[in-house]
Formats: sequence, structure tokens, C-alpha cells
Amino acid sequence: MKKQLISFLFLSLVLSGAASAAGDIEAGKALSQSATCIACHGPDGIAAIPNYPSLAGQGEAYLLKQLRDVKSGARVINEMAAIVAPLSDQDLQDLAAFFSSLNGPTGQADPKQVKLGQSLFMGGNIDTGVTACAACHTPTGMGNPVAVFPRLAGQNPAYIVAQLKKFREGYRHTGAQVAEARTNDGDTKMMRDVAFRLKDFEIDALASYISGLY
Repeated sequence: MKKQLISFLFLSLVLSGAASAAGDIEAGKALSQSATCIACHGPDGIAAIPNYPSLAGQGEAYLLKQLRDVKSGARVINEMAAIVAPLSDQDLQDLAAFFSSLNGPTGQADPKQVKLGQSLFMGGNIDTGVTACAACHTPTGMGNPVAVFPRLAGQNPAYIVAQLKKFREGYRHTGAQVAEARTNDGDTKMMRDVAFRLKDFEIDALASYISGLY
């Protein structure tokens, strides 16, 4: 009975968090057409610049969490800080709803990287304690909206590489000392623990493989 109660409470929290990500798509579309949004993320949410993330098709609750984290400072992105500062929480919800409604990006994996990338993504690395990416992000890389795990499929490889290295180093923003870093990985340190065990060549292979998923 105790376990059932805990499970129910956990599910209620998850669902209430997901429910809070209920924005207006049309309002979000209007907000997204500013030059600042388009310049980095494209008019259709698909970034043309490799170092920036594609937002199209990303989970609504995940996008909202990231926008809130940037606004609060839990995730430091210098380019974004001034942009989200004047936005209301409703604006953030609207933007999340809009980008989530778009068709997600597609990419292409380097054939030379597929074998290793697929092995790590699907099965992890038992020898070094790397957990399979598919466990949280699903075998297709589409993520888990209820658990607020992001879609990875089709994402720019350069962006994936950069984020995994930031997780590995203990933070998600450039220029901060590890001891002073603020992170939006949560108390579980899930991504930090996984990335810490990845070598550079494994990160490159994973990023390439993930980009080819769709």
C-alpha cells in the first residue's frame, strides 16, 4: 500500500508538471518570429547553425523547463539571458507550445560512427558504467514527454557534443569553474554521471548517431 501511495504521488507530480506546460501555439508563433529567435533557431525551429539546438518537435514540458531554468539562472546561456528576461511565464509556455508543435529535425549520421554510436546509445558500456541512452530517450531518440526527458533525434551533432562535454565537466555553461557551476541536471546528477564516463571519441560517435535518428 505504501509503495502504491508513493507511486501515485510521484505520478501526480509528474502529470502536474506536464500540465503546467500548456501554452498557446499561435501566441508562441508570434513571439518566435522575432529576429533573435530566428537567427539562432530558424523560423521553423530547425537551427541552421550547428552550435545551436533545433527546438522543433521537442517536448513541450522539457522546453518550458529549459526556458524557466535560463530565466532563473539555473541554466546559464549568455545569449539567451537577455532574451528571456522580459518574457512572462505565459510567454515561455506559449513558446514551448509552439516549438513543440512543429515537425522535428532530421539529420544524417557519419557511416563510420554508426556502429559505435548505436552500441552506446542502445546498450551503453558495461565496462565503464555508461547507461544506455535509449533507456531514457527511447530507442528512436524521441524522448519521454511524461518524464520530461528530451527528444534527441535529428539534433545538430555539434550541439550534442557541446552539451555532453558540459555535463561531463559538471556544468551547462561556458566559463564557470566547476565548483561554482549552476546546473539544471537536478539532484540525481543523471546526465553528469553518464557523461563523466564518456571519452571524447564516444561522445563524437553518439552525437553523430543521434543526429541520424528520426
